[in-house]
Amino acid sequence: MDLALGQSAAGNGAAPIKDVTTATFEADVIAASMEAPVIVDFWATWCGPCKQLAPALEKAVAATRGKVRLAKVDIDKNPDLAQALRIQSIPTVYAFFQGRPVDAFQGALPDSQVKQFVDRLAAQTGGNDDLAAVLEQAAQMLDAGQTADAIALYQAVLGEAPETPAAFLGLVRALLAEDRLEEAKSVLAQAPKEIANHADIAAAKAAIDLADQASNAGPIGPLKDAVSRDPADHRARIDLATALYAGGQHQDAIDHLLESIKRDRAWNEEEARKQLVKYFEARGPKDPVTVSGRRKLSSILFS
Repeated sequence: MDLALGQSAAGNGAAPIKDVTTATFEADVIAASMEAPVIVDFWATWCGPCKQLAPALEKAVAATRGKVRLAKVDIDKNPDLAQALRIQSIPTVYAFFQGRPVDAFQGALPDSQVKQFVDRLAAQTGGNDDLAAVLEQAAQMLDAGQTADAIALYQAVLGEAPETPAAFLGLVRALLAEDRLEEAKSVLAQAPKEIANHADIAAAKAAIDLADQASNAGPIGPLKDAVSRDPADHRARIDLATALYAGGQHQDAIDHLLESIKRDRAWNEEEARKQLVKYFEARGPKDPVTVSGRRKLSSILFS
């Protein structure tokens, strides 16, 4: 896994989970441990127990919300570092604090023991309650296409902080990216009532609705032909927008909805406008496509 992502708002800007190399070990482990405990996981892609241990470590570290950091070292890519630290078998886990090793274990421990190990380290420092940093890292994983890692991190957040709307939205988006629509619906159904009206929950609902529509979207070619024959065919144009959005052509989809609104904003009880708002909700208010689309929509509505 490539977890060298993002920057935390905590401390010197180190992400709570990241890949570390021989070249970055001094900064990412020794120096970073002056601010917060750093767990170093020595692993390899061929190591079965390593793959068993990694999710438990990542979950436990994420649960500390920045109080403990995790550095992952691939021994095949960094043999000099593994030799210098006398790593003889993997997985081997070292914990550093204040620039020196303070704890360690070998082998894949049960999840409960891994959590105890991490919790002991977290207790050594007040740290920063950096939930935002963990969410940012998960979002960057998702943007980079590392959906499995993003899902694991979002699930870890919700396991410790189940009233986190952003984690629900991120997990839904990650599951939808893997075409796991029914799982996304199940996740959203578990959102506490206290956050039911949060904007992130609305965005998650919109994303699921659009995924549902996408599963029934018609082929793009015939819909394009229908719109070309009759530009005022709102049904064909809105269906074309749905098909384009399902195919990842989000800007084109939005442009067609804007054209429908421009021609007849009241058609079918403002269906095009309502669909457009759903697109904006699903993408988020800061997304460049949303910002541009809202500007164009305002221009049409208030012209």
